[in-house]
Amino acid sequence: MNFRKGEQIWKKLINIKKPSSYIYKLFIYVALLALAISIIIPVAWVFMASLKKNSEFIGGDVSPWALPKEFFVQNFVVAFRDANMGTFFLNSVIVTATALILLLLLALPASYALSRFNFRGKKILNIAFMAGLFVNISYIVVPIFLMLSDANKLLGVDFFLNNRFILALVYASSALPFTVYLLSGYFRTLPKGFEEAAYIDGCGYFKTMTKIMVPMAKPSIITVILFNFLSFWNEYIIAYTLMDGNDTLAMGLKNLMAVEKTATNYGIMYAGLVIVMLPTLILYIMVQKRLTEGMTLGGLKG
Repeated sequence: MNFRKGEQIWKKLINIKKPSSYIYKLFIYVALLALAISIIIPVAWVFMASLKKNSEFIGGDVSPWALPKEFFVQNFVVAFRDANMGTFFLNSVIVTATALILLLLLALPASYALSRFNFRGKKILNIAFMAGLFVNISYIVVPIFLMLSDANKLLGVDFFLNNRFILALVYASSALPFTVYLLSGYFRTLPKGFEEAAYIDGCGYFKTMTKIMVPMAKPSIITVILFNFLSFWNEYIIAYTLMDGNDTLAMGLKNLMAVEKTATNYGIMYAGLVIVMLPTLILYIMVQKRLTEGMTLGGLKG
């Protein structure tokens, strides 16, 4: 009896969690809470400031944390109409959508072939795409500009610069290595039985990819779309270098901030910031669940 009683006591002692585990969990929760607050407070403050009149920013007794006295939506009207943010917004939508379409048209077949088939040169292509992960597009933007400028001179046209399609093509090319890496990692996790069943039913390689494999890879595709949407939507350096007239939203926002800051029209300036942020926030809320699935099951898992 004493032996059994001692055994039970020993099991209880083993099951008792060490104080260090509670401290570690507490540290994680505090760190996550601090990170969430550091993100939420600036975003909420910008939204709040975008609805204030200019008089609510100026004065010694004015608190920057005070709520708007009224919802002054005229800031957004002025930003869209007078500051041409509506035109810049449309340019960004066209460039981003075109870049995403081009990227998926190139990356899906490439990642499917690299992950599911064996052929000559496969190892070289894998190495090339992996090497592309370490190339920052900002470092080669000047050679790209010179190459496109020389193409204009050689052909006697004015096509390759200040062209939204060319800008979208550069965006898609710069994101291709990461996209292929992520999608090919996801394709490798899918069972080969689905492909074999499709081949038995008479499907070819292309039909199997489009009808069977691509729909199954939807979580990873949504992850790719979100990551690259954020990158293309907020990109500034390439657009500033290659565009002159068809400005994107990031370029228009910089001009708006410079003008309105000089004129002390802070409400309009913050309204421009909200116009830039709002699409990304809406898209993230819509695909949050799919994003988690794609990152868990895809190439980021290893």
